[in-house]
Amino acid sequence: MCGVVGVVSQTEVSPVIYDALTILQHRGQDAAGIATSTNNRFFIRKQLGLVRDVIRNQHILNLRGQMGIGHVRYPTAGSEDRELAQPMYVNSPFGISISHNGNLTNHEELKEILVHKDLRHLNTDSDSEVLLNIFAHELQRQGSVKPGAKEIFAAVKSLHKRVRGAYSVVIMINGVGIVGFRDPFGIRPLIVGSKENDLIGQDFMIASESTVLDSLGYDNVKIKYGDGYNGWKEYAPYDKIIITAAPPEIPQELINQLNEGGKMVLPVGEDDQELIVLEKKEGDIFKSNIIPVRFVPMIHEK
Repeated sequence: MCGVVGVVSQTEVSPVIYDALTILQHRGQDAAGIATSTNNRFFIRKQLGLVRDVIRNQHILNLRGQMGIGHVRYPTAGSEDRELAQPMYVNSPFGISISHNGNLTNHEELKEILVHKDLRHLNTDSDSEVLLNIFAHELQRQGSVKPGAKEIFAAVKSLHKRVRGAYSVVIMINGVGIVGFRDPFGIRPLIVGSKENDLIGQDFMIASESTVLDSLGYDNVKIKYGDGYNGWKEYAPYDKIIITAAPPEIPQELINQLNEGGKMVLPVGEDDQELIVLEKKEGDIFKSNIIPVRFVPMIHEK
């Protein structure tokens, strides 16, 4: 479990990213880092240790720019080494930096393809570097001198086809902006919010947990407390529903709130649980069993 954050602001972002990483510190204590960008240059500070020890006042001053990403690392793939601290960076194409949370199950297969077919160089045994280079390769394949939303989303779509696993990612493209995405099943968390910046304009944040956005004054995160079996009818139907507690059976009310063409991912079962994907097509429900899992039970109000 790692923590990721990305910020696009009307002012300098490094102090905000620092605050966000301290809130996410419980997600990883092995290493921390921040990368920012301005005037087609990257500024990166990362090291083994806690956020407060790695990022000092002089580093905040040197991390210039109005967009940036941050990371706290819990080692799940690779050893404990400074080179594995994130954000990671690759210079081609454009200059791209990544903060990644999760694991790739076809990591070794992807490494072979990247090195021998895509002709990319890998300097560590980190699956985060693999993910970074796959995105870089797919973005380069789009053939654009200045990539826009169309090229970036096409690169993400191609990445989804190649990569297996559970991951959430925040990527900064030099001179372009920040993009965040998750694996197709949305297993790893990633939350987006915004706030007004003293009449200058809107700031945007994407992070691993809604507590970061709430604590730093970012909105657009709606929270409802209640019986999860009932869903949230007021905003239905939904294109995507992600459940992180396991009911013994799939609640019909949640199925009813799924839009045509929509998908729902949820763990189901009591002692033996399975991660299940439901898809609604022409009014029918199609179910796929993915993997055995273990989640907390979904509590039904009596």
